[in-house]
Amino acid sequence: MSGDDDGPLAAGLCTVTYRALDVEQVAALAAGAGVSVLEWGGDVHVPEGDLAAARTAASRSADHGLDVASYGSYLFLDDHLDRRIGPVVATAVELGAPAVRIWCPPVFDAPGGSTPGDGSDGDGAVAFAALVDAAGRAVEAATDAGLVLYLEFHGGGATASAAATADLLGMVPGLWTGWQPPYWAPRTVDEEVADLAVLRDRLLHVDVYQWDSDGTRRPIASALESWSNRLRAAAESVSAARRADLRPGAFIEFVPDDDPTALAGEVAALRSALAP
Repeated sequence: MSGDDDGPLAAGLCTVTYRALDVEQVAALAAGAGVSVLEWGGDVHVPEGDLAAARTAASRSADHGLDVASYGSYLFLDDHLDRRIGPVVATAVELGAPAVRIWCPPVFDAPGGSTPGDGSDGDGAVAFAALVDAAGRAVEAATDAGLVLYLEFHGGGATASAAATADLLGMVPGLWTGWQPPYWAPRTVDEEVADLAVLRDRLLHVDVYQWDSDGTRRPIASALESWSNRLRAAAESVSAARRADLRPGAFIEFVPDDDPTALAGEVAALRSALAP
């Protein structure tokens, strides 16, 4: 179901959702459930530097009519960047992924100051200028290989809020970002919609899941109106990515109980939320 019927955001799956399944099982499950695009994870299915694994994932994706939209790396913009960026880029190229997810450490001198409740304890914090420099080097390496990079939007680092992420994006041309509901610093849906507008024209992907405040996982259908509102806002914010011939995705991540049989229902709910 390689998604000609998809709108601004393609219905996708982060393969980290099913770490216990092998590459063939994940691809078959995703295709059977109605997924259009995949983000292959760099922890289990396609480890960085494992070019054979990347080729296998690319082949299995194609066999099942799935597009690879992203390589979900665990590359940090830290002191190990220059050693790791080459293998990560090479892996993404073999995988056929046009985009690579990267991560940020916390910064101790963020332009807007610290963000209360961002989940950051300051361990491993770097200077904002050093982060900008590392991001620029990473973007240059990716661009040379025909790839784009996008930031993991996550607590505990420099991208724990939309405002902080926008500060970094404003300093690094060619860099994109992802987004997910900030469970580390919960906000109302209206506030999340406003945050997505802050990221407009630099947003690439969205992670989709429904968690209670205690981490209990719920079906997406249990919050369909909220997800419709979020994804409507996200669809407006990925227009630049679409113009750049990228394939923005709304990636299902971490379904209830890691249950493979739950995926079809989650995809159906996602597609309902994505409907205009």
